Amino acid sequence: MDIGRSFTYVTQDQDWIKKVLLGGVIMLIPVVGPLFAFGYVLEAMKNVIAGREVPLPEIGDFGGKLVEGLKGWGIAFVYALPLILFSVCAQTGNLAPLVAENLGPDMADVLTTVSTGMSACCGCLLLLYAILMGLMLPFAWGKYLEAGQFGAAFQLGEIFDMLKSNVGPAFIVLLVNALAFLVAELVGAIACFVGLIFTLFYAQLVMAFLYGSLYRQAKSTAL
Repeated sequence: MDIGRSFTYVTQDQDWIKKVLLGGVIMLIPVVGPLFAFGYVLEAMKNVIAGREVPLPEIGDFGGKLVEGLKGWGIAFVYALPLILFSVCAQTGNLAPLVAENLGPDMADVLTTVSTGMSACCGCLLLLYAILMGLMLPFAWGKYLEAGQFGAAFQLGEIFDMLKSNVGPAFIVLLVNALAFLVAELVGAIACFVGLIFTLFYAQLVMAFLYGSLYRQAKSTAL
């Protein structure tokens, strides 16, 4: 897996500037823009899995890419459901003072201690699951793109097998992807936020290469 190429392969497309600019502008369209952009990124990831990194997908078929983006975000949302649960649990400590007002001092102390402990535990679970989700999503999206079926993204047994065999590279991809988005935000901020939409779109294309390469490597090691 060529980490360095994930940042440069985009520029090997003769029309990469036009495609990145158009992708960034489309992202400005409320709701449908980000969905289209993510559908485009998933198509780029599918090409990477197939070994066709260049050229980048064409900026076209708005409806098709919009649907793909919606499905991709739908997959992420399902995987994020435990995060919502852990988030709610982590907020229980904030409710303790309100409930404790109607209780005696002893019960109030017990309730506060228990709720604080629950909040801490749920906060830890939230962090751990967020990391696990970040490690699993490349394989979930890869399974969907390869099979073309929404349900393929939830074949957890196969996804966990791929992750276990490639846990080191998966962590590297997670960290590099986070770095790519951090750099994109910094560069966009330096450009007075005008260029942020373009740098973020570019960062998503970096993610497409990283995720596609990781999935392709996981497939080869599973053979």
